Amino acid sequence: MDGRNQQIKKWLIFALVSGIILFSALGIDDSGLSYFSLSSAAGIWKGLSRPDWGFVYDGSGEDLAGLLLMTLGIAFLGTALATVCALPLTFLSIRIPKAGKLVCNILRAFPELVYAIIFVKMVGPGPFAGALAIGVHQIGMLGKLFTDEYEAMDKEPSGAMTAAGANFWQTMFFADIPQLMPVYSSLSLNHFEIAVRSATTLGIVGAGGIGAPLIFAIQGRNWDKVSIILIGIIFTVFCIDMLAGEIRKKLR
Repeated sequence: MDGRNQQIKKWLIFALVSGIILFSALGIDDSGLSYFSLSSAAGIWKGLSRPDWGFVYDGSGEDLAGLLLMTLGIAFLGTALATVCALPLTFLSIRIPKAGKLVCNILRAFPELVYAIIFVKMVGPGPFAGALAIGVHQIGMLGKLFTDEYEAMDKEPSGAMTAAGANFWQTMFFADIPQLMPVYSSLSLNHFEIAVRSATTLGIVGAGGIGAPLIFAIQGRNWDKVSIILIGIIFTVFCIDMLAGEIRKKLR
């Protein structure tokens, strides 16, 4: 009888969730489909198939190469800032778990785009606002991950040092950190990859990088320029993924 009740309960939950999804789908405004035509789609595809190779480099600093380098710089500075600031936050989470984890949860609750809008108003438009947006968001992300790794690590080395009379900071710097550094480095590297993807969109709100030229090209229907920008982003992300994967193998 209990098994039958459990099965009925599962089906009721499934029906409820399905009903909510169906109700939400019916509320979607699909009036925009009336503007769709095969000829416009073919025109977009034709433009995307002819990348503007002249935009790759023209020496102005506002070309694809310069903007991608700026995007990488935003991601690197943001991740470096987050890594440095996440370490003391990790110590706080270890010593006072509720306070440290609360700070981490608050910082990572908002996406980078929201932080970018705030920092553009605070420090003005430009790449520095983008780096701050990525950094503040990732402080919370890395702080949580660093704390989780600390809680899951092998406690025998630090236990042995504590038994020998070492204090908290001695066990932290001579037993825990040497054990955690490869993992922490790998996590920071992984979040650098994520930051590169995030930095490509922050330019939309004036936080520097490749995002602003991309959105302007889309709005102006310059599909040849959109195409070369997308190719540049895909190539950059692919190269970073390959390089980061090799570095992570060395860290293991």
